[in-house]
Amino acid sequence: MHQPHKDNFCIFGRKPILDSLKDGKRFDKLLILKNSSGDEIREIQMLARQFEIPMQQVPREKLDSVTQKYSRHREVNHQGIIGFQSMVDYHSIDDVIHNVLSEGKNPLFLLLDGITDVGNFGAIARSAECLGAHALIIPTQGAAQINSEAMKSSAGALNKIFVCREKSLLTTVKYLKANGFRVYGTDMRDSSEISKVDFTIPCAIVMGAEGSGVSKEILKNCDETIRIPMSGTTESLNVSVSAGIILYQAQAQRDSA
Repeated sequence: MHQPHKDNFCIFGRKPILDSLKDGKRFDKLLILKNSSGDEIREIQMLARQFEIPMQQVPREKLDSVTQKYSRHREVNHQGIIGFQSMVDYHSIDDVIHNVLSEGKNPLFLLLDGITDVGNFGAIARSAECLGAHALIIPTQGAAQINSEAMKSSAGALNKIFVCREKSLLTTVKYLKANGFRVYGTDMRDSSEISKVDFTIPCAIVMGAEGSGVSKEILKNCDETIRIPMSGTTESLNVSVSAGIILYQAQAQRDSA
């Protein structure tokens, strides 16, 4: 589907980052020194907003520590800004829906709400690709960085599955529903068991972070909430394990149908 970047790396300095943005290179995020100013910084911020690239205002100590970690022992002047270049290509939801339908496939998407652990994220991507999901949808803010650890955890799956990055998962849920998807939110309370849910239709599953779960506003806008029946005394499953179980149930239903 798309070629992986050879390595995850940082770009340091105003001009290199500005030139990269103008060349169409994608970034996972930009770290900018608090109270930075100047024409190049303003142009970088303008382009970052245009390309929906997350920006964080950070103290100099943070930039210095990142520079020391990623500069591979080279002398580097970060000039108050560091960019983390993306290891995957991001796709629009419209393009993904069109691609899946044009290939005669039955869409199955996975939305990740507040999942910031890169190991869990990579493991979810691996299960999703193995079990027939077509896309992972993550928020612009509050998502795991797709770095070398995430790529390793995914066992290469992040290079084989569509990844969409959206400003608002709530807006995305509403958009998918308007386009004929049934959206299932995962929640242990007052929910349908996954064996009793119809996954054979175009659908999207929302997984939440361990502890906090899917946000209340998103759950309220889902068509139905679902859960994995459990008989043990442990409170909950790891989110990547939960995603794998639910996707297996979806795949089993689709295979039978």
